[in-house]
Amino acid sequence: MAKNQLTEKEVVELLQSVLSKTMEDSHLAQKIVESIRKEMERKKQAQAFQEFCRRCPLPDLKDETLKEVTHRFEETFGRDLIDFVVNEKDGTLNVELNVPNGPLVSAIEINDLPLNEEELPPEVKIKFVPFPVALPGDPELIWVFAKRETMTPEEAARALHEAQAEFWESKSGQLQLRKGADRTFPEFVQRVPAKFLSEVGLKRHYKDPEPLKVLRKEPKH
Repeated sequence: MAKNQLTEKEVVELLQSVLSKTMEDSHLAQKIVESIRKEMERKKQAQAFQEFCRRCPLPDLKDETLKEVTHRFEETFGRDLIDFVVNEKDGTLNVELNVPNGPLVSAIEINDLPLNEEELPPEVKIKFVPFPVALPGDPELIWVFAKRETMTPEEAARALHEAQAEFWESKSGQLQLRKGADRTFPEFVQRVPAKFLSEVGLKRHYKDPEPLKVLRKEPKH
């Protein structure tokens, strides 16, 4: 980095300062800043994903090799987020990482890197943090979810709401309704596929809610 070059964080902070002074609509200004911040994060993820794929050993396209490579990616990114397509004509393995802001795509060419080579931990690895939710009518029953670390609770709540609506409109959701399912949040949590949630940056830890545990006040000694 050049001596006087701004960091990405400094650029975003500068933009936020300028917009807050020049735009009357504070919500629109914040939306613009958030969009730029997400695009910067996506660019970093794409670069890290390309580098991870470049360092991945692929001596051939045999079943055992593909199994080993698939295992590497699933351990790093999760089974529900990765898709593979073998292109025997070009001698490549096409890899797609399905993240909420749009898939990251790369191709691994056959190379002579040893299969036991240790990779550097990729920056693109998705981290999740707890995201418990409750219904307004029964706040003592908690559904345990997780959200991407980069998502705010508000963004995660919107994503969960949108995922619920989209699920019931999907072929799978419509099939569940025809089988007698109720269009409710508990039924949604029970029936929604894990991949459906992972596409919007969420995970479901348990299908059943947990009762809220209130700790007793410890007596003073």
